[in-house]
Amino acid sequence: MTGRRVTLFLGIVALAHAGGVIGYLPLLTMLLPIKAQAVAGDARLGVITAAVIGGAVAASLSNILFGWLSDRSVARGGGRRGWMAGGIVATALCYIAIAQAASSMALLLAIVAFQVAINAMLAPLFAIMADEIPDERRGVAGGLLALANPVASALSATLIGIGLLGEGARLAIIPLISAACVAPLLAIRGQRTAHTMAAPVAETRLERDLALAWIARLLVQIAGNVLFVYLFYYLISIAPAVPATDMASSAATLLTVAYIMPLPIALLAGRLSDRIGRRKPFLLGAAIVSAAGLTGMALADRFATAATAFMVYEVGSAVFLVLHAAFAMQLLPDPRHRGRDLGLLNLTNTLPGLLGPILTWLLATPQDFDAVMLLLAVLTLTGGVVMLGVRQYR
Repeated sequence: MTGRRVTLFLGIVALAHAGGVIGYLPLLTMLLPIKAQAVAGDARLGVITAAVIGGAVAASLSNILFGWLSDRSVARGGGRRGWMAGGIVATALCYIAIAQAASSMALLLAIVAFQVAINAMLAPLFAIMADEIPDERRGVAGGLLALANPVASALSATLIGIGLLGEGARLAIIPLISAACVAPLLAIRGQRTAHTMAAPVAETRLERDLALAWIARLLVQIAGNVLFVYLFYYLISIAPAVPATDMASSAATLLTVAYIMPLPIALLAGRLSDRIGRRKPFLLGAAIVSAAGLTGMALADRFATAATAFMVYEVGSAVFLVLHAAFAMQLLPDPRHRGRDLGLLNLTNTLPGLLGPILTWLLATPQDFDAVMLLLAVLTLTGGVVMLGVRQYR
């Protein structure tokens, strides 16, 4: 592809990724806690934890499954986009089931089904990125992926802020917007790059590097999962006098601001890492910033301090994750199994859904999240250090 076509394609991919994040972020961060409170009342924390754990198991298995199925489709001369289209339809149906759930068990089952459906869309999407984005543009592509979180969070804040919208309307709008964002990528024909069709690499060192990168991302993502699920409850613990509805609106606004802040930094870091061919210094620096933010959250005693510390954490975390994604795609050993291998790498996103709630359950109370925040800071910093053991590839 020419430079202009690559730039246009990167924009289409970033829009599709934003659609995928819109498909799950407003639901899992804001609408699900509100729904759990409506159907479970005081037992909401247990319902949320069960939904997160069950959803993490479903997401882990389904992402590998649909990545592998999309590999099979490519091997037979087809493509991955058909699986994405099916995932979009299934996700919309799951939103209907979530809206109609009137008990804790019905909500839990709907969330598990939702995780299968959304990963039927996401797994082929990330494999398409690995197939069709040139190596020398992946740092910029990673920076563009950071656009998804603020867009999805802004939508979440808007949906909650519009008091005239009921639960059903909110749950109907999300899958429609998600599908509209993904549609342009489905409409264009895939064009695999030269590196995609290269021979598989059978190097033990490369496999070791990928394993280290896997461990590093897992350690960093545990903190991301805890805050993704429990930020609302953490903020209530800091400011217990604030009504839950007001706190939900404040949390949605905080997420929007915190997700916007890293954008220029992530784009700059991605561009610089593309130019110099080195990503590890940026990854370590991002992990240090993220750990500092988590430490600040543990020490916070009022909302303003907690919000500032969370924004610091988010800047470091966002930069680490987008650059790590660009780096990890260069470590995939076999172009024939990119979907499967990315599904295995995606376990670093879903396994924290098991580990994070367990750590939170053991170390946190509804009134005190200090111990878990300090542990997350240590894990995040360790993840940055582990990346130093990965061989640097240009």
